[in-house]
Amino acid sequence: MQKLILPGLIIAAAALLYFTYFAPSDELGSFSKFDPNSNASLPIVVKFVAEKGATRTDDGGSIFYVIDKTGKEVQVSTSATLPPGIQDSKSIVITGHLSGSGFHAHGVELRN
Repeated sequence: MQKLILPGLIIAAAALLYFTYFAPSDELGSFSKFDPNSNASLPIVVKFVAEKGATRTDDGGSIFYVIDKTGKEVQVSTSATLPPGIQDSKSIVITGHLSGSGFHAHGVELRN
């Protein structure tokens, strides 16, 4: 019986760590966690600004606006194809990096 206590505590601690820090969440992310001097592509959950829509660029990409959890509005440019239904989505996941005053997204996914 006592041999099971330590492994049980380790498993419980690992589960607690996973569910509090690493589990996926629908909560919006913050652009303040991004380093503007880094080109590392990181995902962030944001809200699409439907009032401004999305504009196609001459090179086939798109420009649109998103809001993070602090209410900061950021222009996003991407060469990726926008998923259908993006205007009606509660939140989206964009993967990319800050570039100047905007965000360059390498990927855009719906998150409902």
